[in-house]
Amino acid sequence: MASKPDYDALRARTMGTGSDEAVTVNTRALIDKVLARYSGEWTTLRELLQNAADASASKVVIQFDTAPSSTIPVPQSPEASDRIKHVLLHHTMRRMIVENDGEVFKDTDWARLKKIAEGNPDETKIGAFGVGFYSVFADCEEPLVSSGKEALAFYWRKDALYTKRSTLPDGQNTNTTFILPMRNQNSPIPPLMSLCQFLASSLTFVGLEEVELRLDEWKLLTFTKKIAPSMELQVPREVDKKTQEGLMNVMTITREAVQLDAQWLKVVEWEPKALPHNGKDVGPSSTAKGAQPTQSLRSFFSRLAPGASNNAAVENAIRKKKENQESLEADLMGESKATVFVHVNKAKVKTNVNQNFSFELERATKKPPPKYTTISLLGASYDEQVATSTSVSGSSQAPEIFTTFVPTNGKGRIFIGFTTNQTTGLNVHISTPSVIPTVERESIDLNNRFVRVWNVELLRVAGIVARVSWGNETRNLAEDLSRVVQNSGRKRPASEDIASILPAALFLHETYTWNESTPSPEVGTLIEEAFWTCNQKTTIATLSTQGVIPSADVRLAPEQLGFVEDIPTLPEALSEVGLVRKLIDYGVITEVTISDIKNQLEAKTLTSVQLQRFLEWLAHKARISEVDGVMIRSLLNVAIANYEEDGNGKVIVLAEMKTFLNASRIPHEMPIPRTTLPFKFTRKIAKADLELLGFEDLHLVPWLRWLIENTGGRKDLTADFDVTACPEFASAVLPVISKQWEGLSQSSKATVIELLTARTVIPTKMGMKKPAEAYFPSVRLFDDLPVITGVHSVKDKFFLALGVRKTVEIGVVFERLVDTSRTAKTQSPASSSKWSHVDLIKYLASVRSDIPSADIDRLKTMKICPAETEALQPTSERYMVSELYEPQQPLRQLNLPTMHWPGIYRPESAEGRLLTFLGLRAAPAYIDLVRIMSNAAASQNINLREYALKYFIDHHQIKGYAQFDHSSVTLPYLPLDDSEKKVATPNNCFSNERASILDFDILRRDLRPHASKFGVRSDPPMSECIKRLINAPPETKRKAREVFAYFASRMSDINDQHAESLSSALIVPVVKSGGPAITKPEKSERMSYVPPRICFLGDGEKYADIFDYVNFGHDANTFLLRVGSKHEPTTTELTKLLIREPARIFAVLGDTRYLELLRTIGASWRTLKKDKAIVKDIKTAKCLLAYREISTKSGKDLDEDEEESGIKYPELANASQVVIVDDIITYNMFKSKLLAAPMEETLEEFYYSLGALEISSLLEETQIIGMVSRDETLALKLQSLIQERSRLFLHDHPRDTIKHDAKWVEQNLKVKCVRSISLTKSLRGYGLSRNEIRSAVINPEKAILYVTADGYDMLEISQALVPVLLQRSKPQYIFMLEMILESSLPKLRSRGYNVARLLNQKEAERRVAEEARQQQLEQEQREMREREATWKETQAQNAAKANSMPGVFPDSPAAKARQNTPQTPAIAQEPVVPKPRGFLDGIGRRFGFDKQPSSQIAPPQGNDNIPKSQAEEDTPPPPYQQEAQKPQPNIPQPEAVTAPHHLHRNLISAIQASRPHNSKTLDTTPEVNAVKETATYCDARPGHNISYIGETSSSLRVFLDNNVISNGLTPPKFLAANGSALELFASVLIDCADAFSLSRNSLHIFYDDAGSTIAFNQSKALFFNYRYFANLHLPAVQQGKKGEAVAYWCVVMAHELAHNLVSDHSAQHSYYTESMVIQYFGRIAGKIAGLEGANAAVGAGAALPRDPVGGGQGRAEDGSLLD
Repeated sequence: MASKPDYDALRARTMGTGSDEAVTVNTRALIDKVLARYSGEWTTLRELLQNAADASASKVVIQFDTAPSSTIPVPQSPEASDRIKHVLLHHTMRRMIVENDGEVFKDTDWARLKKIAEGNPDETKIGAFGVGFYSVFADCEEPLVSSGKEALAFYWRKDALYTKRSTLPDGQNTNTTFILPMRNQNSPIPPLMSLCQFLASSLTFVGLEEVELRLDEWKLLTFTKKIAPSMELQVPREVDKKTQEGLMNVMTITREAVQLDAQWLKVVEWEPKALPHNGKDVGPSSTAKGAQPTQSLRSFFSRLAPGASNNAAVENAIRKKKENQESLEADLMGESKATVFVHVNKAKVKTNVNQNFSFELERATKKPPPKYTTISLLGASYDEQVATSTSVSGSSQAPEIFTTFVPTNGKGRIFIGFTTNQTTGLNVHISTPSVIPTVERESIDLNNRFVRVWNVELLRVAGIVARVSWGNETRNLAEDLSRVVQNSGRKRPASEDIASILPAALFLHETYTWNESTPSPEVGTLIEEAFWTCNQKTTIATLSTQGVIPSADVRLAPEQLGFVEDIPTLPEALSEVGLVRKLIDYGVITEVTISDIKNQLEAKTLTSVQLQRFLEWLAHKARISEVDGVMIRSLLNVAIANYEEDGNGKVIVLAEMKTFLNASRIPHEMPIPRTTLPFKFTRKIAKADLELLGFEDLHLVPWLRWLIENTGGRKDLTADFDVTACPEFASAVLPVISKQWEGLSQSSKATVIELLTARTVIPTKMGMKKPAEAYFPSVRLFDDLPVITGVHSVKDKFFLALGVRKTVEIGVVFERLVDTSRTAKTQSPASSSKWSHVDLIKYLASVRSDIPSADIDRLKTMKICPAETEALQPTSERYMVSELYEPQQPLRQLNLPTMHWPGIYRPESAEGRLLTFLGLRAAPAYIDLVRIMSNAAASQNINLREYALKYFIDHHQIKGYAQFDHSSVTLPYLPLDDSEKKVATPNNCFSNERASILDFDILRRDLRPHASKFGVRSDPPMSECIKRLINAPPETKRKAREVFAYFASRMSDINDQHAESLSSALIVPVVKSGGPAITKPEKSERMSYVPPRICFLGDGEKYADIFDYVNFGHDANTFLLRVGSKHEPTTTELTKLLIREPARIFAVLGDTRYLELLRTIGASWRTLKKDKAIVKDIKTAKCLLAYREISTKSGKDLDEDEEESGIKYPELANASQVVIVDDIITYNMFKSKLLAAPMEETLEEFYYSLGALEISSLLEETQIIGMVSRDETLALKLQSLIQERSRLFLHDHPRDTIKHDAKWVEQNLKVKCVRSISLTKSLRGYGLSRNEIRSAVINPEKAILYVTADGYDMLEISQALVPVLLQRSKPQYIFMLEMILESSLPKLRSRGYNVARLLNQKEAERRVAEEARQQQLEQEQREMREREATWKETQAQNAAKANSMPGVFPDSPAAKARQNTPQTPAIAQEPVVPKPRGFLDGIGRRFGFDKQPSSQIAPPQGNDNIPKSQAEEDTPPPPYQQEAQKPQPNIPQPEAVTAPHHLHRNLISAIQASRPHNSKTLDTTPEVNAVKETATYCDARPGHNISYIGETSSSLRVFLDNNVISNGLTPPKFLAANGSALELFASVLIDCADAFSLSRNSLHIFYDDAGSTIAFNQSKALFFNYRYFANLHLPAVQQGKKGEAVAYWCVVMAHELAHNLVSDHSAQHSYYTESMVIQYFGRIAGKIAGLEGANAAVGAGAALPRDPVGGGQGRAEDGSLLD
């Protein structure tokens, strides 16, 4: 074996002989950031062990070398325990050495070791990111690596990492070794138990077989892993081996047993106690000394926990742990051994990914996805767990060492080579070497799109493997149970067999119980989802009381079911396991169902005990509503039971059972039907529960019917139970029936009576008799009667109901006792044994309650009583009792037949009550009494009738006459008011005497208070009253008033149908006048009738002459209103009358009232025109009033200016004959020939809708237009005014009335000035024409408004425009437009016009102007480019001509000099010093008056606002130089000329750079900048502190100095005082901006009360001082003279625009200011000329002021400052 190398010497030699090589990506910061991701425990060891596994190593040795304490000496004890204890307590870590026997490094490995982020490209290896090795830098500063014959040392140079590589000498150890000196020499020894747990988990899935841990010279721990040969697991067919996305397919699954042997020193288990702090830094990773404070903290909080101090279990655990630590400390060098048994289920997986997916995955992981991969599940079975627990020797800490190796409590981990922080949620570890982790390898990457899909599919494979593993484990469980059952000799598993394998089943279910995985719960969810969904069957095998069967067949048994024993139920111990709970929650395992019980009931019969339990269980379930009627019936239909009774076996088919026996009704010893459940099975079940099961209580009636039907030995009963033949059984049955008799319903009683009365069921002394043949024992009238005997406890009511007699039959009594031959005269019996009718009545009254109803009915029909004669003697003839009346005197006076009764008759006596019951009448019936009164009236027996009437009234309530229907009486008996002999029925007379006015009969006055008793109504029916009114209307007004008043009193009786029939009936009398020619009104009146709906109530002041008006008083008028009369006619009625009789109405009303009528109709025309008939008739009828104006003066009497007056003559005409005056001037011309509609808007609209034409529609005009004037100023101004005010005029008009809107006016309408206008007007169809001179006319076809140049009338302009703007012209519209055109905007605003709308429209106009300005700028740029091209071409031609100048010979010195000298470019490259020029000089040059050489003044080249290329090529020379130019060569050069287009381009850029100021405030501080041109020049800029206060109508923003505001001049006051002046200033600035094509929104107005600033430029926003305008130009502008103001402010604006190019007031700025004015001088002059007039002369000096800055000086002529 090779000797142990001297690593220190090796490193020194390597550093001395090796070559320097730089590390790629070598900054310390990068490594620190990588290490920041590796925050887990034992990161360095994990990575080194992973490298060993990738190198196929089988053994890894980890050596910890320590450094002794500098303060505490090593003990001299020879005991190893003392020395190792001292090392653990006082030594610190010096270095860590990790050695493995795997493959040595290749060149590629050495190269990859020096690079970060180049992972292992082998897809079968776990390493992926290439940063794992660099985890050693967490604790080590300069690691050393040796492998094979080479070594590599890392070292730092500042923040750069370098390596040196050398070759090892022969004989050295060739294993791969990592030597890691600790950076911190005070690092404590790590906690050994935690380290051992980590090493145990490291052997879980990796290929390492042995791991050894050493501390100095001691071997602390050795792990050895052994793997048994694998066996292949069968994958069921129903398991889908392909994952959801189809990326992976499980090929095979194998199972291999794993044995892990551990041998360790007990010092590993010892926990060193905390030592006093020695002031040394032990480092953040110290856990040996940090464990104790953790325990102390835990102990501290445990003491604070409620009840913890009294927790004996906690104290006991602490005590045991203390004892264990003490025993360990006594034997630290003792050895312990343990073995763990687990198994691994490994799946071989084939991947199937497309090219694109593979590319994306390789891009993310730097290696292609493997074609094949594996997934392994590590867990322990119950047997393996038992074997593990028995293998521990010499220690109690074996389970703690293997904590991370064997998963428990759902804390299985995901292994990616080594364990990660991600749990599986199961008691199973899952190894997925091909899963892609995060960089720190602590969790699975589920973020990247393609990486997520790959990892999710791998997790689904894990779920498939878990499902197959579960199936294999349950099959093993089933085999174990089968062996147990076979060994016991049973065919089916018993409860003890299930109990023997229950611990294994419980362990298995807990292993595969899913808990929430952490930190990502999605991992566990994905595995669990695949576990359940990979199988076509949702069920899994599980243990039940019948063995291991599919979980879908297992049931929960919440209670014991003693009547069914073969249902497989879940053992109670498994019911709370998480996996089983999920099966229950998912509905896979359910409680025992009705179907289960039904199947068991169908399979076997029940015993008597089981039947009773079944019925009790079913009743309980029905009571708590867990089963419904259908379920109950389905179980009862299949249940069959066997039982014994009296030694005989019987079968109960529950499907045939219908009733149950209620012992409280029927004694249980009584015989019962076959369909009744025996009482012994139902005695413990409540009646309500039995009814829930569908059984009915066996009632008395069905039971009795069954007894009767089975008499005579038929069917089920013997002779002993025959109720008709056996007196003893009948004596037992009758009390049962009698006991329940009162509780039976009437129908049940009737059934019982029906069953018993026809049968011999009554035991008597004469034998069994029918009830009607038997007598009560109390009947002793005769000795030979069959009385009841031998029956007890039977109620008399029951016997009476059956017909048992308490009295002797009435026929027998008549035969044996009553003397029917007794005479009425003697009233003495023929013999002493015979009775009179009085004796019979008295006997019957004494036994009244016992007389059968049949006898009573017979008595009612027997003639047993005589009547009384007038002498009060009995008649010989006998009558039925019901034919006679009581012997009372009032009845005798009514001549009624009364019964003879000797002595005083008392109705309240027993005899009287019996006679009343038999029908003796106490009073005559209603109809009998009516008949008496009617007959008396017919026979003129007045006394009898009056007595009968009095008897009826007195006994109306007592005798019940009020209950009779009086309307059915047809016999007349009631006396009337007008005749004593005349009578009527109650239906034909009435009590209200006012009804007599309609000839109805009225009840006699003394009887009227009792009218309701006789059934007499107060009033006759309304329909009959209406019929009589229509047939006989009132002849006079007085009678009409009375009749209508009567109807008014009955208003509530008149319904809509009645009112409708009366409304059209001729019932209202009116007086028709004979005509105006009749002189005597009383002779001219004649009566006629009109229906109520066409007559009106009241005096009729308005329409009395054309409609019928009546007034019959308030009551009568109320009735007429109800039936259709009105106070005034409706508009429809007026219209129809107007159409029918226009001439009559006009003659009656006159023109004024006729017009009022037309106004009423016109106002309602919108509603009336819906009636097409009215529309049709009114258009053709001559019913419209029009006027023809007839002149009263002849033509020669009229003055030229005098308005013609005349007489308006009214005429009736139809619509086609009438014209509407919409043109008053035209009407005045032809009014004598026209029928004009009244000049009222309502009537005009009405006439127009009927077809009347407007004058303008008939007008034909011929225009004669003079010469067009040259001066169009007036026309343009008028055109602008019309465009502006047309919006206001059209704003309030509906859209459908507008012919041309304001937009059309702006785009099409033109105004032209002409010298004269002549107009000829003619009316179409009238043959009339006339000429006139006008000041304004319009050509509607060309949209041109012509006005006279010498002035125009706004009224005539309005007359011309309104027909063009509106669909219909009206005079008021013309006057309105005239007012709008002549009034100012403020005046219009004060009148309520929406001027703001006009201003918004102006804003739109400004936008359009801005677009036009941009187009103009583009046009200028195109022209500039064309001029540039032309200029360059000209320069080229001039250069060619210069080279071939005439007179210069080729050999001359000048020519040679020209040839030898480089050509000077046309554009000057060097600046030329300009000569100073004034502002007027620039204007002179503009007009061609400059006689100086053509050298252009140009600004310097250093302009930042011009692009670089342009600045280099196009920038003109500066105006002057600070230093003198150096002398040029002797050869003269032509002076360079600056291109004009360069200057123009700069000016356009300056204008375009202007922008609006968007803030509402502006606050700048004064600045003073030094200017380099001169040493003494100072550029002064005043500060500004202004705020926005509003804007003008042209949208120029106005600002006010804040100092002014603070002095009391508020913005509202300022705007109110200067509003119109600000508008003028804004118009001047806009004119200036138009000259420069400058955007208006860059212009701003400000005002201050002190200071010298005329204007300033703030960030390319231009501000102009209103104070200077007000002082210099406001009076002139107010007079219309804007020329001077525009010239002045154009120069000011040019000055500020130049600041867009040059910020300082330098010569360069002056140059651009003059250039700006010169460039745009033509436009400025044209603008001024347009303002002052065509003849105004514009002088250069007069029109434009001097440049205010005056050659760089920032002052105007008055000394004010331009900023």
